[in-house]
Amino acid sequence: MSQGSLKTWLKEWFDAIIFAVVVATLVRWLTLEAFVIPTPSMEKSMMVGDYLFVSKLHYGTRIPKTPLQMPLTHQFIWGTKIPSYLDWVELPYFRLPGFSEVKRNEPVVFNLPHEHEYPDDLKTFYVKRCVAIPGDSMVIEDQQVYINGIPQEIKGVHQTSYLLITNTQINDRIFKQYEITDYHKVSKGYVVHMPKETVEQIKMLDFIDGIEAMKYNQRIVQPGVFPNDPGIQWNIDNFGPLYMPKAGDEIQLTPDNIALYRDVIIYYEDNKNVVINDAGVSIDGKQVDTYTFQQGYYWMIGDNRHNSLDARYWGFVPEDHIVGKPLFVFFSLEEGPWYTLPIRIRWSRLFKLFE
Repeated sequence: MSQGSLKTWLKEWFDAIIFAVVVATLVRWLTLEAFVIPTPSMEKSMMVGDYLFVSKLHYGTRIPKTPLQMPLTHQFIWGTKIPSYLDWVELPYFRLPGFSEVKRNEPVVFNLPHEHEYPDDLKTFYVKRCVAIPGDSMVIEDQQVYINGIPQEIKGVHQTSYLLITNTQINDRIFKQYEITDYHKVSKGYVVHMPKETVEQIKMLDFIDGIEAMKYNQRIVQPGVFPNDPGIQWNIDNFGPLYMPKAGDEIQLTPDNIALYRDVIIYYEDNKNVVINDAGVSIDGKQVDTYTFQQGYYWMIGDNRHNSLDARYWGFVPEDHIVGKPLFVFFSLEEGPWYTLPIRIRWSRLFKLFE
């Protein structure tokens, strides 16, 4: 190959790679993006190791707030801890028109709100089920979610914690037989996360001495639960009442609701110089008695209710943090060594749609 031919060949390959990167970046930004489920917070609806496509079109594609970022990266350059973006330029929030809105009880991908060390569009991606939308009032009583006073039907496969009382060492194959993937050994037996339907089946096993539902009653104050205020004593099974603000809502600020909406006012509404203390709320040097919300807020909870780090711990999800709607699983893989790869593929989950 002559030197001229080599230069032409290299230029053609370089142009092809640039073209492929540009196309992949546009597709990833505008239409579909692939995600993998890393934690069991949505089991059984979504399993650890599920690879899924998420539609940006349903709720409308967001214009990147951080345009100076390396294509096809998120937070860091691949395999390093070097940031893949520059925050020299930050664009205002804008979303292209979508063909649907976020609905109650559907799974949603969003950026983790309280991860304040990153720009909004580069915060870690989470997927949970939306249980409340802007304008809703939510209460959780004994694990039952009520929206605007109406008990909500459980979508997906909802599971909570149970204590399996037994003196027997249970083989992992038994748990796999009943599709239980989230469990650990304790002194009395096993703490297991499973749906109610599985409880009835497990009761029939002769080495199970009893099954106890594990839940918090209303008298128990659970540390770390939103809003992390000593005057508001909630737990993950008994929570609220709590109102989801919508854009344009005006509220009278009181000591009680300041505790609930503190993070919203400080972090999510582009307010300047917010000071909240015993004297009340000051924004950009001006004392305010009322507050008007600039965008809507959602409430996201995992289907695996007792093993999910969700809004019950860190609070509201702003509209500008909504990423997209999960569509289906295109690949699913159990944990294990690489040489067991064909066996580890969950063939039954391929092309599974989400409800």
